[in-house]
Amino acid sequence: MEFRIADTFTDSLSRLTGHEQKAVKTTAFDLQMNLGKPGMHFHKLDKARDPNFWSVRVSGDIRIIVHKTDASLLLCYVDHHDTAYDWAERRKLETHPKTGAAQLVEVRETVREITVSKYVEVGERDHAKPPLFADVPEEDLLSYGVPIEWLDDVRKANEDTVLELADHLPSEAAEALLDLATGVHPQITQPTAHGKDPFDHPDAQRRFRVMHDVEALERALDYAWEKWTVFLHPAQRQLVERQFSGPARVSGSAGTGKTIVALHRAVHLARIHPDARVLLTTFSETLANALRTKLRRLISNEPRIGERLEVHAMGAIGRRLYELNFGRPRIASREAIRQALDEAAGAVDGHRFSRHFLMMEWAQVVDAWQLKTWEAYRDVRRLGRKTRLQEKQRAVLWSIFDHVWSSLENRGMVTESYLFSRLASQLAETGRPPFDYVVVDEAQDVGISQLRFLAALTATHPHHLFFAGDLGQRIFQQPFSWKALGVDIRGRSHTLRINYRTSHQIRMQADRLLAPELSDVDGNSEERRGTISIFNGPKPKLMILDTPDEEIEAVGRWLSGLMDQGLRPHEVGVFFRSAAELDRARAAAKAAGLPVRVLDDSVDSSSGYVSISTMHLAKGLEFRAVAVMACDDEVIPLQERIEAVSDDSDLDEVYNTERHLLYVACTRARDHLLVTGVDPASEFLDDLRM
Repeated sequence: MEFRIADTFTDSLSRLTGHEQKAVKTTAFDLQMNLGKPGMHFHKLDKARDPNFWSVRVSGDIRIIVHKTDASLLLCYVDHHDTAYDWAERRKLETHPKTGAAQLVEVRETVREITVSKYVEVGERDHAKPPLFADVPEEDLLSYGVPIEWLDDVRKANEDTVLELADHLPSEAAEALLDLATGVHPQITQPTAHGKDPFDHPDAQRRFRVMHDVEALERALDYAWEKWTVFLHPAQRQLVERQFSGPARVSGSAGTGKTIVALHRAVHLARIHPDARVLLTTFSETLANALRTKLRRLISNEPRIGERLEVHAMGAIGRRLYELNFGRPRIASREAIRQALDEAAGAVDGHRFSRHFLMMEWAQVVDAWQLKTWEAYRDVRRLGRKTRLQEKQRAVLWSIFDHVWSSLENRGMVTESYLFSRLASQLAETGRPPFDYVVVDEAQDVGISQLRFLAALTATHPHHLFFAGDLGQRIFQQPFSWKALGVDIRGRSHTLRINYRTSHQIRMQADRLLAPELSDVDGNSEERRGTISIFNGPKPKLMILDTPDEEIEAVGRWLSGLMDQGLRPHEVGVFFRSAAELDRARAAAKAAGLPVRVLDDSVDSSSGYVSISTMHLAKGLEFRAVAVMACDDEVIPLQERIEAVSDDSDLDEVYNTERHLLYVACTRARDHLLVTGVDPASEFLDDLRM
């Protein structure tokens, strides 16, 4: 007998409390091992539309809904008695007449009329919007997996009702319609041949998994919530498997699956090139740890792939390769550079450049481009630095920076930019790169020297270089021209528009922080309009309190409520602007009686703690629930950064990156978002509340 579990079962399991989940898992193991075990309480569901639906008693009020035949047992759903029975009475398992795939279909006549969702603005209700799919041939709709009984509703759907409609359809049908709604032509999977097992169809294999042994079932149940963190939509597979003619980039707003595409592409390259070494890299150790966790889940059945696929933070792989080729580097700390700049500036009379300006000019121009001569600094285009400098001013500045280079050299120190630039030069000379393919996640924060290094790694095969990133999440790097460094992605840049991670409500609110279209220096645009989430969720909460103590108490109550709903501590993140607000986050978790783990570059979020960190370290992380605290006036945007600006025109960049930070923090959430601040609150909260 085949023993399967449906994604609807693992989704419903994740919503139960920890104690309830433990009891359900025990019953599931018993069902797999011995269906005839005494004490297994099967009950035939007389009101169910599917004659093969049964319930299995777990405990006093918890029931598992199963689909049972002589040949198979399918775990479909689990919940409290009445909710579980209601779910079963409104669904049936059937084989789609066109695709041949097994589907759990919601019975149309049990659903109330599809209405305009509650998140639509009141003013929009007065304007009837045209149906989205009226001109799509019925044959195509069926090929996408739309059940026959839902065709009329699909024909009537407009941009206001399509999301609610999608909630009632099988996932492959819902995703195809959302693709159509955003201008993407869905990929059609070949139908299963007549007489073949409907569970063998690719769409069915996404939803129903055969459990061959106890270990497989245990992994599936342990990853009940985490499974979506490595989910690859079939429409994205073409980007994973495509052969490009040069360096390529996939972009898209938060939650659209960029990291998952990068992860699957790295695995795909390692799988089809058994003699190749693949590097999957990102800009921080925190993100590298998160990628390693996802990679383990993805290749659990193919561990040998991990021997040829290395995951490293950019800085870590740079230092490792430098040490192998040139010896261990002495990286100059920020404090050492500041000291050298202070000494050099003090030796030059008559200048009026602030310490902050000197640090930024050094970091974003002189060190970033590795300018070692007066001529190089005089002639460089200072992209991203809006304060204009005459040649006389540059000459004064160069007398300072030249002194800094000499100071670092005398002390045997190098910068990280020098490290990557020297590695790039050596690769150009030897032509022997340590990796055959390179995949870069969070590419919007790759620096100038790092991009030079990446280009050198793939110089002989530029099509072996693949990027994933979002300009709206750029928080570390000034804009610069990739094309000038030999990385031209024009014509090979693709934008993802379906959000799989963040609810429609959270995405809509967070998007208010950003412009509808962003462009890089080379003219590649990322259009944010047209992105759509595949599921609804609770409306985000925004609270402005009178005192920090009131804020701590409010966030503590919110966290306690999440635990009462069945969330576990490691499914929750709490973020704040800087270390100055750390104690408020700690206190909120303490008020809820929850253990915390403060994230840094060496710690991931996979343990049994509530993760708390600055917004900068939130990049790339994912949680079911997120609280963004201490959004006070002068905290975000940070007053210290504003006061350090020497030219009003530079304020735009400060405000942009501060907005990006808040956007990043908010979009770490899948289902629940709380944003709080103390009066007077951040001006950005006005945008969130519009």
